[in-house]
Amino acid sequence: MKELPTATRIQRGALAGGGAVLATALLWTTAQILDVDLRVDPGNGQPPQVIGLPFAAAVTLAVALLAWGTRALLERLTRRAAVAWTVLAAIVLLASFQPLFYVEATGATKAILALMHIAVAAVLISVLGRRRR
Repeated sequence: MKELPTATRIQRGALAGGGAVLATALLWTTAQILDVDLRVDPGNGQPPQVIGLPFAAAVTLAVALLAWGTRALLERLTRRAAVAWTVLAAIVLLASFQPLFYVEATGATKAILALMHIAVAAVLISVLGRRRR
């Protein structure tokens, strides 16, 4: 299996992370423009929380770094890393919707949050899911 140059791996990871954070920021900004209150109540006795841009961007960046690391690990473990990673990413995307069913929030808030999940997954899958050349 041919190893990808370090610079290319870093560029791809930076593109994935930056693109995912940008997608989150654009959707967060859209929510503000549309006057959608990104407030969720976990319903577990804790007070409702407002999802601010710093929190959303930090979580997105953490997910992107985890995705990048997982892809790198799969490259060391299997010759079909692209396929394995893409399948795993799709499963994680589906699982990421589960909390949206349990929190109290407006329909618009849940829609924006679901779109954030989809946009981040789309960026990460399109950048990290490609076969290495």
